[in-house]
Amino acid sequence: MNPIDIFLWGVLPYLVAFTLVAGTIWRYKYDQFGWTTRSSQLYESKLLRIASPMFHYGLFVVLMGHLMGLLIPKAWTDLVVSQETYHEVALWAGTAAGVATLVGIALLIYRRRTTGPVFLATTRNDKLMYVVLVAAIVLGMVATLTGGHTPSGEEHNYRETVSIWFRSLLIFQPDVEAMAASTWQFKVHILVGFALIALIPFSRLVHAFTVPLHYLFRPYVVYRSRDAVAPTPSRSRVRGWDAVGTKDRERK
Repeated sequence: MNPIDIFLWGVLPYLVAFTLVAGTIWRYKYDQFGWTTRSSQLYESKLLRIASPMFHYGLFVVLMGHLMGLLIPKAWTDLVVSQETYHEVALWAGTAAGVATLVGIALLIYRRRTTGPVFLATTRNDKLMYVVLVAAIVLGMVATLTGGHTPSGEEHNYRETVSIWFRSLLIFQPDVEAMAASTWQFKVHILVGFALIALIPFSRLVHAFTVPLHYLFRPYVVYRSRDAVAPTPSRSRVRGWDAVGTKDRERK
């Protein structure tokens, strides 16, 4: 077995997982004040209202598609739908979600580059994060659209290679040969994905671990217009203690 394949698909995944866990713990312990998205909504909000939901919802669908394709064995889905149907649904839904995610992040980058205060608040870490994130999205779409055949022209199903390898990692018995049999598109996409995962604890992406789910269950915030509030009574109508002090003594 190729030593490079052993390292890339048998050792590197665990190094990345260790970096993610250890880096997140370190970040939480030593940089809680920096655990934030560093929101720039105060500087510009019109474009953000379009770009941010498009990116986040598109990315959510992409991640759900990845989890379904990697965790659910092919034999299980074959009991429900045919391989052709599964492939068509995954292709069109994945492409639509990928395009939405890509357009959303393109708008976010455009906003960050063209809005002065937002651009000044952009760090080198942010720029690196954007490069890796965009690369992962683009390469994922390339793998989806062009990774269906091996260099020899044979049809390739990632659920018979990448998915098997991914599930083998969860039981600490990495099937290196399964991943080595995949196409270069999926291999490059996964390697860039490793870089993105390792970067999470050291970038603003760490905020994904603190999604404010409690907002769904908190009480409603009641807003009342100023006109609806009863006028404050004059001081002469307020009952309370009489003023006592030097001035009162002087008046007496």
